[in-house]
Amino acid sequence: MNLIRRKLLACLPVAAAIPAQWTMASPVPPDDNSIEQAYLYLLGRVLVIRQEHVDRGGAGFAYNQIKYNPLGSADFVNPNFDVAYLEAWFAVDERTPVLLTVPEIKDRYYTAQILDEWGEVIANINERTFPSKPFGQFALVAPGWQGSLPAGVARIELHSRKAKMLGRVELKGDPEGAVKLQKEFKAAALGNPVIAAPPFLPAFGNKDLIGAEIFDDVDSKLDSAFDVSPVAARMQQQVRAVASYAASSPQARAAVDKLLRVTVIPRFIEYAFTKSAPYRNHWVGGGQTGNYGSDFRLRTVLNYAGIWANTVDEVVYFVATRDADEKPLNGSNSYVLHFTADKLPQSVVDAYWSVILVGVPDYRVVSNDLKRYNFNSDSDLKREPDGSLKIAIGPKVVAGVAESNWLPSPPDKPFSLTFRAYVPKDEVKRGAWAPPPVTKL
Repeated sequence: MNLIRRKLLACLPVAAAIPAQWTMASPVPPDDNSIEQAYLYLLGRVLVIRQEHVDRGGAGFAYNQIKYNPLGSADFVNPNFDVAYLEAWFAVDERTPVLLTVPEIKDRYYTAQILDEWGEVIANINERTFPSKPFGQFALVAPGWQGSLPAGVARIELHSRKAKMLGRVELKGDPEGAVKLQKEFKAAALGNPVIAAPPFLPAFGNKDLIGAEIFDDVDSKLDSAFDVSPVAARMQQQVRAVASYAASSPQARAAVDKLLRVTVIPRFIEYAFTKSAPYRNHWVGGGQTGNYGSDFRLRTVLNYAGIWANTVDEVVYFVATRDADEKPLNGSNSYVLHFTADKLPQSVVDAYWSVILVGVPDYRVVSNDLKRYNFNSDSDLKREPDGSLKIAIGPKVVAGVAESNWLPSPPDKPFSLTFRAYVPKDEVKRGAWAPPPVTKL
């Protein structure tokens, strides 16, 4: 007998205690695995809805209007401080496309990443993916849009009526030049599209993930955006079945909520940190990102730990939450990340690399007096006499490592490191390379 059935029977010791409206019409309790899979599938969409609510609450937000983030800021988890960021929520309808203008950019990394409302990458606009048109005007259109476009305007069909754009322009030691290019990205709706508000969500954080309330008003969540996953139809039917059961009685809802909070959510978080991708050198990373096929659980992991993940041709992410002894990273300890001379981080990328320290479980930067949160290809890092590179992490300067190579950590608090390899070489994409282990001193 599964946990849900046991808990439900415990809640209802005698048949006479069951209200009449629940005795005949109540659906059969789903098994625990069905509830878990339904939750993990729906959570992927809910995390994107949550981010849309967060973005809408920002100062000066408007759909179809680009937000040019100041250098060193980003309003989402696991930000990237190596680029000039720009972002936008695009909204279209059957009559109204959005026109996106991408400037010509030479000799530095850039991309305009377009994602759907489930976190799937629709397109990256750059010289690698659009070699015949790496810049210029692009029309973002609704699914099945039949209108005509002016000559020279490329068509990008969205998966639903909204999409998120993240633009990145590498600083490359020239922040002023990057900001100038950032401001040359433009967007405008070609009309006045009808824009639906995102579905309502109760407030929740990564530390206290949403429970059984995720299944409330489930149709508004599922119907708000088309899912390209090949298992979407089956999973949405399963989600609706679980939602129907959870709504059938207070006891059913309580049993579902207990299963989620006691078993499903802790197991999901553990999977996200250590098992969702290849685990090498105590880093989890590599594997498929950006487009997930039938692996909705992996999609939800990326939406949870670093929303808006890109494809492996653009970037491969590695995340460390444990040291070389498999102990959780803690800001009170001192650590070193040692790259040998024959495997320096720049040797495994065609664009640039970076490493950033963020708090756990919110995956946001942790303030420090130096305002130093990351290192990258352009950081002024000192090499060891043998040509190797050491990066120190700790609450104070680490003995034996140059102060310029010190990444401050938050005392007495857990943290995570994210290593990004932009335009990674094949050995990174195929999983043959990972950063060295984070070694406690």
